[in-house]
Amino acid sequence: MTVRASTRFVELGAVLAMAFVPIAMAGSSVASAQDWPARNVTVVVPLAAGSASDIMARVVMDQVGRQLGKTFIIENRPGAGGTVGANMVANAPPDGHTILAYGALGTAHALYTKLPYDTLTAFAPVIPFGQQPLVLIASPAKGYKSLSDLVAAGKAKPGALNYSSAGVGSASHFAAERLRISAGFTAQHIPFRGAAEAVTEVVAERADFSAQLPSTTLQLIGEGKLVALAVSAGKRAASMPQVPTTLEAGLPADSIYPFYSGLFMHAKTPRAIVEKLHQEAAKAMQEPSVQERFKQLGVEAMPMTVAQFETFFRDDVEAAVALVKAADIPKQ
Repeated sequence: MTVRASTRFVELGAVLAMAFVPIAMAGSSVASAQDWPARNVTVVVPLAAGSASDIMARVVMDQVGRQLGKTFIIENRPGAGGTVGANMVANAPPDGHTILAYGALGTAHALYTKLPYDTLTAFAPVIPFGQQPLVLIASPAKGYKSLSDLVAAGKAKPGALNYSSAGVGSASHFAAERLRISAGFTAQHIPFRGAAEAVTEVVAERADFSAQLPSTTLQLIGEGKLVALAVSAGKRAASMPQVPTTLEAGLPADSIYPFYSGLFMHAKTPRAIVEKLHQEAAKAMQEPSVQERFKQLGVEAMPMTVAQFETFFRDDVEAAVALVKAADIPKQ
C-alpha cells in the first residue's frame, strides 16, 4: 500500500469513527436511563421537615420508589434561604441520584447578591408537584368584606396598612407584595419567623392582612376568626370554593403568585433520565392515595411536559427578579 493510500485509509477510518460517536452517545444515554436508578436516590429538600415542599416530596417520591423498586431518601438541608440544599444538588454528580425538591429557586436568585451556583444553568427542571393557592386573610374586626375594600383602604391612606409574613422571601411575603403592587397601594411589611406567628398577628388585629396557605387558615376562617378576601390563583381553590380569585376581584393576572414545588436535577443529567423521572413522578401523582393526600394539602395539579416546566421555571425566576425590583425589597 502506498503512503497516500494509507493516509486516505486512516482519514476514512477517522471519519467513520466520528460518525458513530453521536450514535454511541445516544445509546449510552438510553442505557443509563434504563439502568436508572442504579442505587438509592437522595431527594434534597432545602427546607425543614413538615414544610410544603417536604410533604409533597415525601408523598410523591415514596410512590415513585414503589414503582421503581428503589428507595428515595428525603434529606432536609435548610439554610440560607434554601441555597444550602440547592447547592448540594448543583455540586452532585449529574447521574440522577441526587435530586432537588423545591419551588423557590427564583426567590433566592432574586434576593441574594451572591449565589454559589447559576440558578438558570445549574438545574434541569423535571416536573412540578403542583401549586398551593395562597389566601388573602384579614380579621373580621377590620371591616373588610372583600378584596376591593382592602385595596380602597390602602389607597385612601397610603402606607397606613401593614401585612404580616412568614419571613423575608417567603411565599407569604412575595404573594402580598405582588398583590399590593398589582392593586396599586402601599403597605408596611412585618416579617415573622413562620406562618403561625404571621397568622396570629392578623387574628390579634395587629396586622391588617396577610397571604397564607389554606392549610394554616381554613380552621380559623371556619371559626369566624379570620375572613378570606381572595385567593391568589387563576381559579378558585378546591378547599374554599366560595372565595373569589384576585382576578374575579378585578385585579390583573400579575396579582397571582404561583406558590409551587417540583423536582429538579443537575443540569448535566442525561435528558433520558430527566424524562424517565418525569414519567415516573407523573404516574405517581395519578395514584388515588397521592391525589387524596394532595387534596388534603390543598395542592392543585400543574400538568406539564419537561419543556413546559422549563419555560415556566425561567419565567418564574424572571418574575421574581422583577418583583424584588418593583417592590424595592433589599437584597441579602
